[in-house]
Amino acid sequence: MSNKDDILKKYRANVKEKFDMPDLSDIKAITYPNPLVQFVKMSEMVGGQVIEVDPERDVNALIRELFPDAKEIASNLPEITIATRNPDTVERARDLNGTDVGVIRGKFGVAENGCIWIPQTMKEKAVCFISENLIILLPKSQIVNNMHEAYTRIEFDKEYDGYGVFISGPSKTADIAQVLVMGAQAARSATILLMPE
Repeated sequence: MSNKDDILKKYRANVKEKFDMPDLSDIKAITYPNPLVQFVKMSEMVGGQVIEVDPERDVNALIRELFPDAKEIASNLPEITIATRNPDTVERARDLNGTDVGVIRGKFGVAENGCIWIPQTMKEKAVCFISENLIILLPKSQIVNNMHEAYTRIEFDKEYDGYGVFISGPSKTADIAQVLVMGAQAARSATILLMPE
């Protein structure tokens, strides 16, 4: 028996009272007349930039326009032809250190808080956090109202051990002296490109 099993066995032996899980079927979660408008508003409120991409626009040219000084661009997306690094082919996660722009794909966005569900679809998920600037390609039609709806849509890619994360805007903290610092634990900027279907 592992240490984990020992610890859980001890906890279970000391449970004095058990409670049933609450019924969550009648929760009236927040909805919006236009979830896309609310998503854009919340994404910008948390420090992100949202750009609706014209169907005729070359996404690679747009990325170059947004980050003209970027030398290292990491992505495993087939449409991102300007990538200089691929998180599927690097030897170790630390090989992505020094990435100026990471380009990833989000599955859906949440209007309530501007979060985007990012399932791991790359070998090295570090690209989501080590990049100085993060670009998330998000299908414009894939916006849900709230986290209750979001949790019902989560799917994991079994190839990557079922990892995924919600990302909302750039990394930030105000823990020290109540001064807001961008890029504290991850990307300094987050740009959401709303892609046509």
